[in-house]
Amino acid sequence: MCMEGPREYPDDHTLFVDCNDSRRAYTFAQVKELSVAFGRGLKHQLAWAKGDVLALYAPNDAGVPLDCVLLLGADRDETHRHWTDLSAAGAPVQPTKTPVDPKEDLAYLVYSSGTTGLPKGVQLTHYNVIANTAQTFKADIRSLCWDMDSQIGILPFFHIYGLSVVINSTLISGATCYVMPKFDIEATCRLVQERRVTYLYVPPPIVLLLSKHPVVERYDLSSLRFVNSGAAPLSRELVAAVWQRLSIGVKQGYGLSETSPVATVQLADEWWRIQGTVGRLVAGMTGKVVDEQGNEVPRGQTGELLLKGPNVFRGYWRRPELNKETFTDDGWYKTGDVVYADQKGYFYVTDRMKELIKYKGFQVPPAELEDKLLGHKDVADVGVIGVWDDERQTEIPRAYIVARPGVEPSDELARDIIAWLGERVSPPKRLRGGVRFIEAVPKSQAGKILRRILKETAKKDERPGKPQAKL
Repeated sequence: MCMEGPREYPDDHTLFVDCNDSRRAYTFAQVKELSVAFGRGLKHQLAWAKGDVLALYAPNDAGVPLDCVLLLGADRDETHRHWTDLSAAGAPVQPTKTPVDPKEDLAYLVYSSGTTGLPKGVQLTHYNVIANTAQTFKADIRSLCWDMDSQIGILPFFHIYGLSVVINSTLISGATCYVMPKFDIEATCRLVQERRVTYLYVPPPIVLLLSKHPVVERYDLSSLRFVNSGAAPLSRELVAAVWQRLSIGVKQGYGLSETSPVATVQLADEWWRIQGTVGRLVAGMTGKVVDEQGNEVPRGQTGELLLKGPNVFRGYWRRPELNKETFTDDGWYKTGDVVYADQKGYFYVTDRMKELIKYKGFQVPPAELEDKLLGHKDVADVGVIGVWDDERQTEIPRAYIVARPGVEPSDELARDIIAWLGERVSPPKRLRGGVRFIEAVPKSQAGKILRRILKETAKKDERPGKPQAKL
């Protein structure tokens, strides 16, 4: 679809540019030529066949742990090859085409973010990926013009958000993508100003920086027509803060690795009229919100979101027991996300079911408390988890907070934040677990808070006497 389908832009139009070296740029013709040569090289040199799995190590993530890095050096063995070696060998070869069953054969084996546990291999077929590209085009991408629009490739390409949304939107629309090896807020603002970038796909932490970081004010970002936020819920207060500061609209979408990834989209003209929503389901998808017994709930009532559609994955790689838990008997995918839908079909994500804090029978969504706390003048970033309280025999909310630059963390500040939030939430949602100050909130490359790491920190944190809410 991306390579052979009809398109409006010419073969020599530049699609991808290295933002650190504009000489490294690739036109559509070059992307196609290199892709075909690489595929031929795999077949010719490695006898690659249907069912084989190829792992790619790409240098667009500077944060890879050292124990996961293999340095090849000058000596390369036959099990580890540079892609240019294979491409060069494949260029003159004309292998026969491999027959593919689009609905059964895998295109991607992507891994979930691992926010609540270890990442899981998500099996996406060719049909899943192409269906979602068509769904996204109809809802979003078709508004882009190849000779006017451009974006920055901020998101990592190993994540489904970057792999499918950013790359495929570039191939389909022709809007040039300036690829950034590692995100930096000032470099991003400078690139927007210099290249007159018109739109961005980002996670919520970058939206937060646009609303608060002082360096943003030094640059002209007026070329941005919109910012699209995904990968985690975004509060309406943050959307309003970006508009008040920059006069730039921030719209939202919702998706998962398991839905290839886009499931809902907020249209460009809806971001102001209907704030806080992640939009409506893309074409071809059906969804319902159910309670703990699996019964569908009325509009406006929260529950777990279940989905069906051509973009829903085939199951987790070699996890048969988990697959049984993930799908209902009649084929609905259980997302694990707590949502509600309004009367017009707009969805609102409140939290992950596995992340809900259970306080004396009440369900406390961490994301709601985080949204509130980001409104405090001295809070730069925050992650909330539930910690066990032996005295009360229940979970209680605790906030891990990054103080605003220039603000000194202290017990007094912690007490102030606890009291401030206590005036704005119901009693079960107060910070009975207190406040801990940290240098940075642990997050995945897609911007999701890694609560499992915060929980590990909480287990190691044996410091007594930290401020608690007086209740």
